Amino acid sequence: MPFLNSARSVQSINITGYHRCGDGLYLQVANQSSKSWLYRYKSPVTKKQREMGLGSYKFVDLAQARQKALENKKLVIEGKDPIEERKAKQIRVQIEKSRDLTFKEIAEVCIASKSHEWKNAKHAQQWKNTITTYAFPVLENVQISQITTDLILKVLEPIWVSKAETASRVRQRLEMIWDYAKARSYVTGENPARLKGHLDKILSKTSKVKRVRHFPALPYKQIGAFIEKLRNRVGVSPLALEFKILTASRTSEVTGAKWSEMDIKEAVWTIPADRMKAEQEHRVPLCSRALEILNSIKSNRNPMDHVFLGLKHNTGLSNNAFLTLLKTMKISNITPHGFRSTFRDWASEEAYQFSGDTIELALAHTIKNKTEAAYRRGDQLKRRRDLMALWEQYINSNMARGVQEI
Repeated sequence: MPFLNSARSVQSINITGYHRCGDGLYLQVANQSSKSWLYRYKSPVTKKQREMGLGSYKFVDLAQARQKALENKKLVIEGKDPIEERKAKQIRVQIEKSRDLTFKEIAEVCIASKSHEWKNAKHAQQWKNTITTYAFPVLENVQISQITTDLILKVLEPIWVSKAETASRVRQRLEMIWDYAKARSYVTGENPARLKGHLDKILSKTSKVKRVRHFPALPYKQIGAFIEKLRNRVGVSPLALEFKILTASRTSEVTGAKWSEMDIKEAVWTIPADRMKAEQEHRVPLCSRALEILNSIKSNRNPMDHVFLGLKHNTGLSNNAFLTLLKTMKISNITPHGFRSTFRDWASEEAYQFSGDTIELALAHTIKNKTEAAYRRGDQLKRRRDLMALWEQYINSNMARGVQEI
């Protein structure tokens, strides 16, 4: 192959192949209209021969190509690999451009990307809600590269003790969003939301923080009067709320209940693991009034249909339905979740023949003591059936006597 040493020779060459131009520079000819520059060198890092493109002949002339080849030759002499150096430069440029991206922009992309691995839409919504509520007021318009430990603490410190569990989740999500940004080369350096060896030196241990959530609850001696008022109302929400009270269940467990979970004959409601807070299947014994409520609902009872239908087609009641109902009843000093506390208080004071373990099982609480949890056997369905029957009896007797009107 001829040696090309002039602009004229480069222009006229039409022989396909590689043509030397000196100092590791080659002209690659595919055809007369397709010529490009290459720099060939032995990598000082890997000791292997490599080829580096320097651009098309249409845009880079011989003098420019020689200058680029010399610059890369200098890098090789300095012990650097020109291809790797170019990649590093491209990453640096990308990082500089991405510095304008805000935390909100990165968070939204991260959530959208990760949502495919989450088990349900509710999880994704919880992510959005916590980030929007707690992180956005501080970080929303802050450039991702400008987020510091001080800003992370500004998000976490106001809720670290008062809302310990929520704060812990917010921190984990902030850490994941930052790691996502780093993996995409939007940021570099240490994660300012990292706990171990970083924030744990500043914040108190969450395991030592007493996590208490107080939900305004109805005193249990007033439950009969409340149920009496509830039964005077018409609609799906009153029936669903009474069902929730009778079963001591969580709101989402009731609003998401489907007919496939109900065994009317055996009087058992089996809630699948993916709808339980502890992610374990939970059997709920149904008392006579709970069965009466189910039997009173007029529907075709398609197994996939919700038991307590919402306003929209093929959906269950909204999680706010019970709160709205209480407002229409002009009751503002209690919350729907508080009825679980009402049941717990009654069970502790009145159902003394039942163990604390049975009561905790009725509430589907997770046993925190690992040793105790290891020795628990079965779910005490028969004992819990007796407990819930006694709860129903207590409600009915209070209704009859009109104990402590609300």
